[in-house]
Amino acid sequence: MIEGFRHLPGHLDRPAQEALLAAIRAVLAEAPLFVPTMPRSGRPFSVQMSNCGPLGWVSDKARGYRYEACHPVTGQPWPAMPEMVTALWWALAGYGAPPEACLINYYAPGARLGSHRDEDEADMAAPLLSISLGDEAVFHIGGRKRSDAKTRLTLASGDIAILAGPARLAYHGIDRIRPGTSDLIAEGGRFNLTLRRVTQPAPCDPQAG
Repeated sequence: MIEGFRHLPGHLDRPAQEALLAAIRAVLAEAPLFVPTMPRSGRPFSVQMSNCGPLGWVSDKARGYRYEACHPVTGQPWPAMPEMVTALWWALAGYGAPPEACLINYYAPGARLGSHRDEDEADMAAPLLSISLGDEAVFHIGGRKRSDAKTRLTLASGDIAILAGPARLAYHGIDRIRPGTSDLIAEGGRFNLTLRRVTQPAPCDPQAG
């Protein structure tokens, strides 16, 4: 397992999961799920997505992977991150600046996410913090090369995964979900929240103030 990867099984108990799910549903009422498309090919992702926070990650054929301040369908700014989400960042990320994007992925039965690296951010020193809700997922993480050996593990509802240090640019993905392994989400499936810092924090100026 690559250095810098942390798996925190069951970090959120059932009441905390239910509270977080309610907060995410409130976000989705303002910023509904959409289906992004791949650069160049225009092929749709198998996951549906939304975001909250100052910035949101989007993808389409015309302009590729990027961060935008507004929802690509509604044209409205992304809703604020729920306080529960930012509290988890401050408690677990070990980083001195706040997250700027919370990507919300919804995996219906049959959805997956191929092996990839999160590298659209300017600040690579900040970790990725991932929160799982709902059905179990088979997650893989490798190294910094796509060909590196991969380790597979199960992410269950309430689990948190952190990619920091050498793991920050490790290839990772979701092979499949296991339908029916959780009753948290009434319609089934899995929500995954990924918190990211996008821009580099301004350097400390001792002369300021």
